[in-house]
Amino acid sequence: MSPQSLLQSPEGTVRLLSPGQQPAWRYGLLHDRDEITLLWLTRGQGKITLDGRRRGLGTHNAVFIPPRALFALDLAPQSLALILHAPAPQPGGAQFPDAPLHLRVREALAQAELTSVLETIQREITQARPFMDEALDAHLRLAAVWLRRQSAQGSSDQPEETAAQRLAQAYSHSVVARFRSPDGPGDMAAELGVTGTHLTRACRAACGRSAQRMLSERKLHEAHRLLAEPEPAIANIAASLGFASAAYFSRFIRKQTGQTPSDLRAGVPPARRTPMSGRPGPRPIRRF
Repeated sequence: MSPQSLLQSPEGTVRLLSPGQQPAWRYGLLHDRDEITLLWLTRGQGKITLDGRRRGLGTHNAVFIPPRALFALDLAPQSLALILHAPAPQPGGAQFPDAPLHLRVREALAQAELTSVLETIQREITQARPFMDEALDAHLRLAAVWLRRQSAQGSSDQPEETAAQRLAQAYSHSVVARFRSPDGPGDMAAELGVTGTHLTRACRAACGRSAQRMLSERKLHEAHRLLAEPEPAIANIAASLGFASAAYFSRFIRKQTGQTPSDLRAGVPPARRTPMSGRPGPRPIRRF
């Protein structure tokens, strides 16, 4: 199956895409979604940070990400992966897991089964034949059954959790719930019953990021998403993300990306070092 940059049904209900062909921020920054996400890595390796824990990915790894779970991907340049996005499960619909699931799929038959389901979803989306919605629902149900079968057969990679990982997971949930507020890691640490220093130490041990970095990434991802459209106004975006003013928001964006919010909205590429001046331009967005 050749990866497509974006395959989307007319209703926008189911999407199948290749993360390598998306802007770096879209999957490289910690974020959460209202929909379910299924990652299928068909070649190469990388890392995923999911629910406060960072772990390695390899070929024929499948990761299910439920709605409102904080995650970010860091795939090697030559990796090939497909990501399926679909609406959150509804009563009577496909029964996907309630919690994140990481599968290391070793059996060739199981690998072929998931690839076949995704290929069929790809055809349905691109051809837009009659009764497409019913067909997509059926194939999503098959994907859900595949996940449950693989979990039942012992393909799930669920190592024992440490105390640091449990705390980082709890903090991830706080970030998802409160990243739009002016609250900082210290406020969330207090609610979790720990000090800010202890929280940052736990987050670094569990996922390689400080507590502040995790919160900043989530705010930055949302800023990128909103600035990708002509509306709302930058001042309104700043207020929606808990910044006291548009000026504070602009300083945050410039510190993180080397660009202004207006540059990001206009699609201006980040400046680079030029041979003539030898001076570095603003930093491009970091990959995590």
